[in-house]
Amino acid sequence: MASAAEFDRLADLPADDPTGELAPYLDVSKARRPGREVQRVNVDFPLDLLNAIDREARRIGINRQAFIKLRLADALTTTAS
Repeated sequence: MASAAEFDRLADLPADDPTGELAPYLDVSKARRPGREVQRVNVDFPLDLLNAIDREARRIGINRQAFIKLRLADALTTTAS
C-alpha cells in the first residue's frame, strides 16, 4: 500500500514514465462514472432491420451495440438542436 505522499508523487509523473504506474494501487471493482450509470434494456428488432444494422456496423468497424448507441445518440442530438 502506498502512502498518500507516494501516490501523489506517482500521479505527478509523466504518463510515459514506467515508474509512474498507478494501477497496482487502485481498486476499480467499485468504480463508477457519475451520470453514466447503465440500465440494461431489451429491444426487439425486425430481422431485416437487424441485418441492416449488422452490415452497417461491420462496414464502419464497430459492433452492433456500439452502432445502435451511436445512431440513437446522433438522432437525439439532431432532434435536440
